[in-house]
Amino acid sequence: MPDANSLYGPLDPAPDAGWVSAPPRMGFFTDTSVCIGCKACEVACKEWNGVPDSGFDLLGMSYDNTGALTANSWRHVAFIEQPRPAGHRTPPFAGDPTGPATSPASAAAGAVTAADTGTNPGLPPGRPEAAALMAAGPEFLGMPGARPPGRGTGAQSRTDFRWLMMSDVCKHCTHAACLDVCPTGSLFRTEFGTVVVQEDICNGCGYCISACPYGVIDQRKDDGRAWKCTLCYDRIGAGMTPACAQACPTESIQYGPLDELRERAARRVTALHERGVPEARLYGHDPTDGVGGDGAFFLLLDSPEVYGLPPDPVVTTRDLPKMWKRAGLAALAMAAAAVAAFAGGSS
Repeated sequence: MPDANSLYGPLDPAPDAGWVSAPPRMGFFTDTSVCIGCKACEVACKEWNGVPDSGFDLLGMSYDNTGALTANSWRHVAFIEQPRPAGHRTPPFAGDPTGPATSPASAAAGAVTAADTGTNPGLPPGRPEAAALMAAGPEFLGMPGARPPGRGTGAQSRTDFRWLMMSDVCKHCTHAACLDVCPTGSLFRTEFGTVVVQEDICNGCGYCISACPYGVIDQRKDDGRAWKCTLCYDRIGAGMTPACAQACPTESIQYGPLDELRERAARRVTALHERGVPEARLYGHDPTDGVGGDGAFFLLLDSPEVYGLPPDPVVTTRDLPKMWKRAGLAALAMAAAAVAAFAGGSS
């Protein structure tokens, strides 16, 4: 008996797909707050899965040279540059000790302005101004500005600047529209709840591409078939970690049972809020959202639109029952009208 939520709502996708005694659902949690943009995930994905090379073009989008998820880029590290006026967030050095950075005596010794003790022979005497600056404590100089060096100097002319970096990937939706519309069965649900393309069965129809609410899946130009992340189905089936998560040096990409990842992500958001990062939020973790929750979800530091993600994705096959019902009613109405017309004409 199909689950009542087979097309929409909370669901454990593997049992719904027919897997008996399925293992726990596995997935990704990507914490963008610790992503350093190294692209190790992109390289590891290509090497393990034999994905053709791509991304050799300079797009003019910071250090982003792949641009988006494509048939030849199953992982995409996005770089979002955000210049903002200095002081838009926590002031520099907030929370540091409020006392002097160093005592005047220590500053004088460090600046070599104290009485000569003979321990530094040959060194010229320092300047008193240096000792005064050391005793005054640190000074926020702002972040480098966009203007060339020498033009507009000083803290007041600089801007606070940050990069938002995120390693994007297929979301392995609970309700995967790409899987629902595939006419050949090329896309299938694994026992781990992930969605995989069997390239040898794909006929290149492209239905899955228009069905994906995230715009993830793509056709390879030379053969027309659809390709996307498999969450390293061959590796996780052998008890290994996916290549991208294995290669991530900061553990921004975390792999494991989805329920455990969701709990870990909630604790991480709470910790960031306590540390003065109120904009930290989770994306794709909610089983009641428009796709039933994602198998690959994210911690973001800004709104989803900033990262190129839809703010409220909805599985495109959600309304199929209503659509078929309306189509059936319309067909019945047309048939009744035709019968009435013939009956009226014969009389």
